[in-house]
Amino acid sequence: MTAEELLKSDVFFMRQAVEEAREALRQGEIPIGAVVVCRDRIIARAHNLTETLADVTAHAEMQAITSAANYLGGKYLSECTLYVTVEPCVMCAGAIGWAQVRRIVYGCADEKRGYQRFAPKALHPKATVVGGVMEEECRQLMQNFFRERR
Repeated sequence: MTAEELLKSDVFFMRQAVEEAREALRQGEIPIGAVVVCRDRIIARAHNLTETLADVTAHAEMQAITSAANYLGGKYLSECTLYVTVEPCVMCAGAIGWAQVRRIVYGCADEKRGYQRFAPKALHPKATVVGGVMEEECRQLMQNFFRERR
């Protein structure tokens, strides 16, 4: 796959993650969405459910990892790519690392709580990370949400 084809693919799947973020917003959740892709096919979709489930661990990434593992019938996602609208937090990065996700693509950085600030080695050593895919749209979803909350 050429770099241009990979970028097109990343944008396509990030759009799906953004749709999940919009669903979270409709449900009164922080608008973060995630999808897990295996062999060019979405095998899991999720969004934040922390308010709905009253569970601080119910982040979009955690929900997507669980769903993907159930779909594949095993705990390792070593042939998968995780698309998430916001840089994972330390908790999610740890789970992503334990699940051995090999490729992580995120929209906007999270300077306050992102894993790169606090635990830059939390992911699997063979993982590759791409940030900034649909960055502005992902950032706007978050900024608008918090602006309306204040």
